[in-house]
Amino acid sequence: SSHPPGAEPGPLRQLLEFPSDDLELLLQERECATIEPPVPEEDVQHKYLLGDKLSRKYQRYSTTQTPHNSERQREKQKGLVKQTFELDEATIDRQDEQDDSKRHSVSLDDTPRGSWASSIFDLKNSTPDALLPSVLERTAAEDMDRRNAENRQQGRHADLLGLYPAPDEDEAVERCAIPEVPKEHSGQRIMVKCLSLKFEIEIEPIFGTLALYDVREKKKISEDFHFDLNSDQMKSLLRPHSPHVAISTLARSAIFSITYPSPDIFLVIKLEKVLQQGDIGECCEPYMVMKESDSTKHKEKLEKLRAQAEQMCTRLGRFRMPFAWTAIHLLNIVSSVGGLDRSDSDSDTERKGTWNERKKKGFERMSVGEDMCNFTNFRPATLTVTNFFKQEGDRLSDEDLYKFLADMRRPSSVLRRLRPVTAQLKIDISPAPEAPHYCLSPELLHVKPYPDPRVRPTKEVLEFPARYVYTPHTTYRNLLYVYPQSVNFSSRQGSVRNIAVKVQFMAGEDPSQAMPVIFGKSSCAEFYKEAYTQVIYHNKSPEFYEEVKMKIPANLTDNHHLLFTFYHISCQTKQNTPLETPVGYTWIPLMQHGRLRTGSFSLPVSVDKPPPSYSVLTPDVQLPGMKWVDNHKGVFNVEVKAASSVHTQDPHLDKFFTLVYVLEEYSFPYRLKDVIITEANVEAELKASMAALKGALLDTCVRFLHQLMSKLILLIVHPPVIAGQIVNLGRAAFEAMALLVNQIHKNLEGNQDHHGRNNLLSSYIHYCFHLPTTEPVSPPYATLSRATARPTSLLLSRSKSISNSNPDLASTPATPDEEVQRIIGSKASERACNRMSAFIETASILCPPSRQIAKKVLLHEELALQWVVSSSTVREASLQQAWFFFQLMVKSMSHHLFLSSRLDMPRRQRFPDRFVDDIAALVCAISADIASRYHKDVELVERLNSSLAFFLNDLLSLLDRGFVFNLVRSYYKQVHINKLHTAQNPNSLTALRMDFIRIVCSHEHYVTLNLPCATLSPPASPSPSTSSTTSQSSAFSCHVQDQGVVSMFELSVPFRQQHFLSDTFLRSVFFLHKKAISALHSLLCSHDADPRYTDPQVRSHIAQLYLPLIPIVMETLGQLYDFTDPSPQRVRHASVLVDDNDPDNGTISQSVAMAIAGSPHPHSKANHFTLPSVAGRQCSTLSAECSRTLLVCFLWVLKNADAGLLERWISDLSVPQINRLLDLLHLCLSCFEYKGKKALQRINSLTFKKSQDMKARLEEAILGTIGARQEMVRRCRGTTERSPYGGQENVRWRKNVTHWRQNADRVDKTKAEVEQESVVDGNLATEAALIALDTLEVIVKTVVMSELKESVLVGVLRVLLHSMAGNQSALFLQHCFSTQRALVYKFPEMLFEEDTELCADLCLRLLRHCSSSVSSIRSHASSSLYLLMRQNFEIGNNFARVKMQVTMSLSSLVGTSMKFNEEHLRRSLKTILTYAEDDLELRDSPFPEQVQDLVFNLHMILTDTVKMKEHQQDPEMLIDLMYRIAKGYQNSPDLRLTWLQNMAGKHSERGNHAEAAHCLVHSAALVAEYLSMLEDCRYLPIGCVSFQSISSNVLEESAVSDDILSPEEEGICSGKYFSESGLVGLLEQAAASFNMAAMYEAINEVYKILCPIHEANRDFKKLASVHGKLQDAFNKVYNQRMFGTYFRVGLYGCRFGDLDEQEFVYKEPSITKLAEISHRLEEFYSERFGDDVVVIIKDSNPVDKNKLDPNKAYLQITYVEPFFDTYELKERITYFDKNYNLRTFMYCTPFTLDGRAHGDLHEQYKRKTILTTSHAFPYIKTRINVIHKEEIVLMPMEVAIEDMQKKTQELAFATHQDPADPKMLQMVLQGCVGTTVNQGPLEVAQVFLSEIPEDPKLFRHHNKLRLCFKDFSKRCEDALRKNKSLIGPDQKEYHRELERNYTKLREALFPLINRKIPQLYRPLPLPTTPTQR
Repeated sequence: SSHPPGAEPGPLRQLLEFPSDDLELLLQERECATIEPPVPEEDVQHKYLLGDKLSRKYQRYSTTQTPHNSERQREKQKGLVKQTFELDEATIDRQDEQDDSKRHSVSLDDTPRGSWASSIFDLKNSTPDALLPSVLERTAAEDMDRRNAENRQQGRHADLLGLYPAPDEDEAVERCAIPEVPKEHSGQRIMVKCLSLKFEIEIEPIFGTLALYDVREKKKISEDFHFDLNSDQMKSLLRPHSPHVAISTLARSAIFSITYPSPDIFLVIKLEKVLQQGDIGECCEPYMVMKESDSTKHKEKLEKLRAQAEQMCTRLGRFRMPFAWTAIHLLNIVSSVGGLDRSDSDSDTERKGTWNERKKKGFERMSVGEDMCNFTNFRPATLTVTNFFKQEGDRLSDEDLYKFLADMRRPSSVLRRLRPVTAQLKIDISPAPEAPHYCLSPELLHVKPYPDPRVRPTKEVLEFPARYVYTPHTTYRNLLYVYPQSVNFSSRQGSVRNIAVKVQFMAGEDPSQAMPVIFGKSSCAEFYKEAYTQVIYHNKSPEFYEEVKMKIPANLTDNHHLLFTFYHISCQTKQNTPLETPVGYTWIPLMQHGRLRTGSFSLPVSVDKPPPSYSVLTPDVQLPGMKWVDNHKGVFNVEVKAASSVHTQDPHLDKFFTLVYVLEEYSFPYRLKDVIITEANVEAELKASMAALKGALLDTCVRFLHQLMSKLILLIVHPPVIAGQIVNLGRAAFEAMALLVNQIHKNLEGNQDHHGRNNLLSSYIHYCFHLPTTEPVSPPYATLSRATARPTSLLLSRSKSISNSNPDLASTPATPDEEVQRIIGSKASERACNRMSAFIETASILCPPSRQIAKKVLLHEELALQWVVSSSTVREASLQQAWFFFQLMVKSMSHHLFLSSRLDMPRRQRFPDRFVDDIAALVCAISADIASRYHKDVELVERLNSSLAFFLNDLLSLLDRGFVFNLVRSYYKQVHINKLHTAQNPNSLTALRMDFIRIVCSHEHYVTLNLPCATLSPPASPSPSTSSTTSQSSAFSCHVQDQGVVSMFELSVPFRQQHFLSDTFLRSVFFLHKKAISALHSLLCSHDADPRYTDPQVRSHIAQLYLPLIPIVMETLGQLYDFTDPSPQRVRHASVLVDDNDPDNGTISQSVAMAIAGSPHPHSKANHFTLPSVAGRQCSTLSAECSRTLLVCFLWVLKNADAGLLERWISDLSVPQINRLLDLLHLCLSCFEYKGKKALQRINSLTFKKSQDMKARLEEAILGTIGARQEMVRRCRGTTERSPYGGQENVRWRKNVTHWRQNADRVDKTKAEVEQESVVDGNLATEAALIALDTLEVIVKTVVMSELKESVLVGVLRVLLHSMAGNQSALFLQHCFSTQRALVYKFPEMLFEEDTELCADLCLRLLRHCSSSVSSIRSHASSSLYLLMRQNFEIGNNFARVKMQVTMSLSSLVGTSMKFNEEHLRRSLKTILTYAEDDLELRDSPFPEQVQDLVFNLHMILTDTVKMKEHQQDPEMLIDLMYRIAKGYQNSPDLRLTWLQNMAGKHSERGNHAEAAHCLVHSAALVAEYLSMLEDCRYLPIGCVSFQSISSNVLEESAVSDDILSPEEEGICSGKYFSESGLVGLLEQAAASFNMAAMYEAINEVYKILCPIHEANRDFKKLASVHGKLQDAFNKVYNQRMFGTYFRVGLYGCRFGDLDEQEFVYKEPSITKLAEISHRLEEFYSERFGDDVVVIIKDSNPVDKNKLDPNKAYLQITYVEPFFDTYELKERITYFDKNYNLRTFMYCTPFTLDGRAHGDLHEQYKRKTILTTSHAFPYIKTRINVIHKEEIVLMPMEVAIEDMQKKTQELAFATHQDPADPKMLQMVLQGCVGTTVNQGPLEVAQVFLSEIPEDPKLFRHHNKLRLCFKDFSKRCEDALRKNKSLIGPDQKEYHRELERNYTKLREALFPLINRKIPQLYRPLPLPTTPTQR
């Protein structure tokens, strides 16, 4: 309460002191459900207050009352501004684009690559983005920083944690729900409306009763509801008997309550009619036989019946007789098992009775479980009940009814065979509305809302629950139900047949004293003085089912009794026969020894009227001169039940209450059953009755809980004075209370919150408890007046003399058990014995004798004392329920302060020292219990631990905070860290301490308690008590010496002395326990959400309490989850490994280690050292969720801490520590990076969290850190909020339903939810990144000042680049670019002189953002890029480095990024141009021109890129474009290399390993070329020439002449590949790709270049590996290999753009069929141009462009084979040779002169086409242009020659094959000599050789053909010979056949072959044929 002197008023003032109005008193009016208060008439002045409630006004700010749950969080997030993210924008753009791409045809630009003009034209005409103002101005660095800082602070989100998911509610141990206001119990409510009742004939009034019965429990579970549906005409018959009709009796609808729904509940409907002559059967007859519709037939009979009825009504209107009944099985209505049509129709098919449909609908559902019976939400049903059963006079009891009902459920019900009474009763059954209008309570009070008293009411029907209901009474109820069951008058003489019983409630014996308390039934008056049972005709021993309901007075005396009179009713109207003749009397006295008599009675009946003063005795007493029926036997059975909040009906409770009452009234002596209570024995009796309370029925104890507690408290607070002596009942009352509370807890387990507090008890303390005022009797202390024990006969005179007997004072407790004594020390036990005498004052003797008032004992003091000295069982019971006593003490303390006006006193003086000592002893003892029992009684200790914590939390509001802090320390001493070493389960101990400190710290004034404004100068007092605030220096002094700054960031001694709680709290966080992190998160959330702390200045003071968190998190960097790594969980290893011996790197002072080692006072000398691995600290990694939470807390501290402080602290850090901090910021950026809407849709945050968390949960369960309580919490979370028994019936609360909460988290979220989630996520990402940015700025600032830590800047820039690389919002990027510009401006040398990598990264990031879809991002990125160029230029007068890096970045961007948008980049390029034009300072330098050149070059690359993007799906086209771009970089080797590698990558992806290898070979050649220019090195390749052996294509890599490019120029050939190791790497990769392509021969060539390099380097290891690989390769050469297949593809049509009329040779994978490639291309182009556009030309003839449709795209595809000239074949021997380095291909086309493709032999021509490609296959792409085409036409005879040569070759091959293949040989032979061969050799010979040609030009061909045949004939002979040697005996015949055929062939050929042409043998000049090659 004291505070530093200099605190000015203002926002900080409230941080210093508790507000004066911290505790406030609220008067609570009890909510009354009815309009009239339900109190007894004699007690109307009763105050209807619930009690006053003292509350902590600000507690709503603490998490105990307002937890941070997701709903509250969502509420706060409502108005967030949506951040713009390129990620989301891009998704939208991409969708649009996909739609576009389907629409327009994709053609390559009309202008070929390299048309500079067009490119520049495009660029000049595009529009730039907005230029940033003042970018080109030069300002001082300080001004720039200041402006940036101001901009960054605008529009920031104040509470960071409001954007982060709310803390896990399962962890919120401090959450303490406000208990429900006590209210009367009600079960599930159903409404039954009776709509109409019609019989076939209408002759008399019929009355109905409804009630619910539970067959299984054999119990009636509701009172009766009476209804009357008669027509007015019928009602008028009875008018004389009830002239006045009360509106309350006209109700036709009732609300039934069902606490225990079960499938066995029936709604039973009984009908009665006016008594008439004849038994029930006779009276029912007309209803069964007659119908109104047959009225003509029965007209007379009906008239007669009506007249008879009228007569009976007039005479016997008062009496009823049973008529018929039926029942409705509720289950059928609730579950649609009897799935009937629920319409309103009156047909019979509708709900017929209740069981007919059962048969049809499957009887098996009878076993349906309780869960089916939910009466709260079923479809309302309208039933028409058509069948009633007539009542049978001898079977009317409830027992019989249960048999009938059980029988009804059987399919073959006996009842169904009976003849029914047909009627139509229409009933509506529906769930009752929440607050129905016009409702009357069971006492007929008007239930709110009741708008109009004249409307027909609905009645609430009182429930008689099937089993106990544990709810305290909160309203007055005093009803009595009387059930006459049977009477036996068979032995009674005289005419006793039609028996009626009259029931009366008598206040005395005079007949006039019958009280009007009996409720009327239907259509009659509200209350009557008497009630009659039904009459059963001519039955001497009738059974009854009547229920008589009475409203009895509150104060009953011994004279109140029930009187029963028996009458004989004469039904016939005889002369002088009276209507009713009394035939017997009996009675029940209601009060006996102050107790209400209820239960079943079997009473004797007296024949005569009972004598005077009979009512005090029971009829069992033989009174003299009285005559009894059947010799005084019990002939009348009756049951009496009470529903009362006045009468407990429990002997133990009754006795206790009576004794208390006797003491209050001081009415001795008092007779109590067999004991007479006098002053001498009252104390012993009272103590005995308290001890006996535990024997009372729990149900009753709970119902009278409030009164019981109030009386026990009263006995403690006002010890009664007996005979002038004060009697101390404190101990007995405390014990009784402890046992009672414990019993309630044990038995009502389910009715608890997650701290194990019983809701009934906590609501008692919260709402009903208040200290009894000094005058003990006058006002009622409990909510109800206790009237039980006040019989009027005992209001004795008060003038009794006081007995002198000396009361026994030895009842003070003996010495406590040793343990407690040891803890408390002897002082307490001395006090315990004489404590009571201190309260006895002489004044008590001077009081008037009638009323002894002792001095008041204070409840909290007595509780504390009794608890401290309590012994074994009681102590155990009080420990079990410690929370109850703690809460009671706190409530009592606060009431006491309020009532005694001590709230304004200094806290130290509020309570006496001995009480404070008791509390200290108590806390100490309980802490010791926790420490010693935590592994034995897990649940108990968890409860105890949290109860203690809550108690201390409460004490912080009432007692001196220094004292409470000492209690916290004593707890810590007990639950000691030393125990951690010896503990069996250190984790669970840590968990307990965590929960403890979390609860203590959840105090609403946590901040104030920590003295946030105090400076860290040494305090004046050594203990961390309040006085330490009065330190000498002002609390607001701004300068703190630097040693002070260091100690503010450590858990140092000064820190602990100022901020005790915070220090204790952060120490636990240091253990990285999941609980600790969760608690920290929750605490920070509460600061964020607290309206008192919105002022930024206040926030920075609060952040001071958490500064040590920054070094703590830095320490744990290595254990955090690594968010930067996309692969599964990985620990983050700090990039800076701190050297243990470095004295400057520890950020946690020795005091921490001391604390962890358990020393209570850390040494004051705080030297730095690193933390050893600490016992108990888990060195495992944190889960992703925990790490994320810890990081968000870390950011919170950085956000709210004072920047000046941070600066001073950082300036003291060593470089490794700063790097560590940078690493941490890097991790934060990755951790909170925005994931995008797409990601959010995919993954429900909850499911994600759960799965991440399951691992942690599992660990906890295994390590035992979680404990049973949270387990329960987690499981019961669902049940605690609802009513105590949420519709379940087993009240030993549902052990069976606490299964794990099902993961009901829906993964599919609505669009709006996803939208909102992405908004929140975006804001969180932005805020987190901005906090990191702020911190980076602070770091830079300290670096500028210290000038020492340049190395730190690189780290800062890395973090900055990392932040640019992620998905960031536009808002953040603007600030990020501003910071980046300032950084480059201040430290240009960092980029342009040091490492090139940073510059390259920066260029890449900037370019990426230049192509952003968000214009503001583009504006900033392009200005940054422009300034980068300008700065580079200013340093060295050209900006080659930036130029180079930008060009390279663009290439890699374009090559890798799919999301790239050229249109956006074009605008940025234009913006850069515009800056260059506007820059006045550099206008005259070469700079603008260089910028322009660069921009145009970039633009060129860009246009190609665009096309690349368009052809993403066309692999050939894509590679062509990449090839073309690479070609464009001929004079920029680095870029060409980049593109060659891009191509290699693309090829590998598609499995074209040969092409990939060639790309790498080209890359290596390029590198070699430039290396040889740089230095002449013997062992390196001289350039491309060295690579010729691998491929002839490589020469195109020869260097561009020196004058254009010299490798020495800065920025050229600077990539990592332009080095010897780079070259080696490329060659190794090439070898590997050749290996995958199975081109083993090429590997050798590659290694020929590599080996000299390795040899020169003496790298024998490498050489060994090379030779090993060569050996493998050569071994594999002989494997069967397949290389590519080649096709010529011609593209025709303007649709193909610049590919129109181009011919290519495509290389396809081996054994590709023509159909396959044709299908692939057709499908691909159809998709692009449309199905009907693409046409495949089926032949290979030359295409005439003019005949083609210009709107179509034509494809001509032909299979081609490699073609070699004869000289080439000499070189190309192996299969590999014939498939490598191919440039010429050939295909043949057959034709005839008349245009057909095929004709007869003599007209068959053939065209051979030879194609030459621009490069040799394999090359760096898979299709190569055809550059030359040559055609050869063969004449028919030449065709024949070729055919014969081919056949001959085949024969020769088959003959000489090794090993021989007989099948192959026979096939070839068959084809050559078989007779069946059409157009075979013989026919060829006959066509061409039969005559000598006329044309001399053909002579040579003729001759050649003739020689061919000769050769052919010879080969056939060889083949036959070979075949003969191969065949088995089975083929001999076949062989002979072949030989025969051959002989025929030879004979036919002979004349043709041997005919020579004479001319050829003359020396002629050779003719030159053009056709010959």
